[in-house]
Amino acid sequence: MPLPKPEQKYSYADYLTWGENEKWEILDGVPYMQAAPSRIHQEILMELSRQISNYLSGKPCKVYPAPFCVRLDVEKNDNDVKNVVEPDISIVCDSSKLDERGCKGSPDMIIEILSPSTVKNDRLIKFNKYEKAGVKAYWVVEPDQKLVSVFTLQPNGRYGRPDMYTEEDKIKVSIFPDLEIDLETVFDTV
Repeated sequence: MPLPKPEQKYSYADYLTWGENEKWEILDGVPYMQAAPSRIHQEILMELSRQISNYLSGKPCKVYPAPFCVRLDVEKNDNDVKNVVEPDISIVCDSSKLDERGCKGSPDMIIEILSPSTVKNDRLIKFNKYEKAGVKAYWVVEPDQKLVSVFTLQPNGRYGRPDMYTEEDKIKVSIFPDLEIDLETVFDTV
């Protein structure tokens, strides 16, 4: 299959035809190829996933580290879905949203770990997509700064100002009031 052309619009149906050796996302029909993550990125991803997974053991919610396909336009058929993302970490509590391909609709929580090639998409484009899709909690992790911005969906359907955390902090997860993420261990290898 030839590589997608940036000037052409694509759908989830197209995405399914692309090779599995490459990681792609589609935002408003525009394809974005994802670079391979760094070692530090992967260590942060694994530690966050470990802490969340340990907490969720035996509970109905599940954590899915990348690669994990999320189709935000759930009400559309595959040819019409123009927003396909692969968040670094997705937490899904409604099992009816899950199928063999990933998640149909918005996860309850998404964590993106910034890489130089993803800053604009994670901070701006995906931020707006996740807010509009109703993702209850959206975290942006900055490995270089050892900083986490936590956005929580407000009753008006918008993200409020972010709560900011550094490597010395512990974060209470808004969707799980008794889960606390220890950032010291998350950023230990950075």
